[in-house]
This record gives sequence, structure tokens and C-alpha cells, in this order.
Amino acid sequence: MSDVEAQKRAVGEAAAALVEAGMVVGLGTGSTAVWFVKALGARGLEVTCVATSLATADLAASLGLKVAELGETREIDLTVDGADEIGPGLGLIKGAGGALLREKLVWEASRRCVVIADASKRVPVLGGFPLPIEVVAFGHRTTALRICDALAECDIGAAPRLRLRNGQPVRTDGGNLIYDAPCGRIEDPAALAAALKSVTGVVEHGLFLDLADEALVATPEGVLRLEP
Repeated sequence: MSDVEAQKRAVGEAAAALVEAGMVVGLGTGSTAVWFVKALGARGLEVTCVATSLATADLAASLGLKVAELGETREIDLTVDGADEIGPGLGLIKGAGGALLREKLVWEASRRCVVIADASKRVPVLGGFPLPIEVVAFGHRTTALRICDALAECDIGAAPRLRLRNGQPVRTDGGNLIYDAPCGRIEDPAALAAALKSVTGVVEHGLFLDLADEALVATPEGVLRLEP
């Protein structure tokens, strides 16, 4: 196991220790979240889980965890999820796994959100990781041009690129497409979030602002706990 993978495992296990019997738990998507789900399954607690993707739901069910749909349970007590970047104030970029819409729906339905990551994900300014933007398939090329205008309003000259896999557009669990915008630096994440939300055809973006209550970050020296 690589050092980074060992860090992901350590932080996943640390997050699983936060879960108590009887909780409703939001399960994130991605390589770090996988370690959390595995660690939670190993604890054998009676919990109800709400997954942010079909892949995570399948993994949870295979481990014997009870999985429910969002809205079938009471408020989610705790959601644990990974991030592609963790910036100042625990502002995040998420969406490399293509589950950003479902992730944000679960995060916003949660009383407490904990982001888990290895140390490489901490950055002084968001934007080094391309920003995922989920769009409806109909007219997506026109939507992409409008996204360019929204980025320009925020002094970002990025050209969003349609996400492909094996030469074909990547489809989210909801059937939407994803454009990735290589912003470089996002000086005002809140302004960019608002500009993208105003574009008809944009379903959601990967800026998660004022949502994380704390972060658990794995380093070679151990797991750090960060607050906004």
C-alpha cells in the first residue's frame, strides 16, 4: 500500500470512529470515502446510510450496511465525504468522482459534515484542481459557452472541457454531463458559485462553501482535525 493510500485509510478509520449506533449517516463518494465506508462496515453498528452515488450504495450494501434513499429517513446526523481540494475556511472543490449533485444534496440535508482527505488536498487557494460543473445534456455545448461567460465575469479565462471516458461523455448517476474548468486560481469562490448557479443548464458545481463543519486530514505524522 502506498503512503498516500495508507493516509486515506487512516483518515477513513478516524472518521468511522465518529459514528454512533442509531445514527443516519451520509456516505461520500471517491477513493478516500471508500475507506470510510469499509471502516464503518467493519464496526458492525446499527446505522442507516444515505449514499451519494450508486457505487457507494453498492459498496455499503455489500458490507451489510442498511442503505436508504435521501428523504426516506429523518435528518442525516453525520455525512463523511472526501474532497479534491480543501482551501481556506474549509471551502472545497469536489466532483472528481462525478457525484457532485448527489453529494451536495446529502451534505445540505446533514446536521454535521466532515471532510476527509490526505495532506496533498490542502491548498492556500482553490482552483488548482479543475472545477467540475454538472450540466443537462440537452444543449450542453451552448451551456458551456455560457459557463465561459460566467467564468470571465470572475476574471477566470478557463475554457471548460467536456469530461470523457474512453472517448465518450461521462454520464452522472442522474444522466447529466460534466464539464471541468481549469480555473488555476479562484480568488472569490462565492462570486463564482453564484455566477455558475445563474446559468440555465447548469445543474450544480463542485464548489462546496460553508458546508464542512470540520476536516480530518491525514499526514505522515497522524490525523489533523481542522475547523473553518
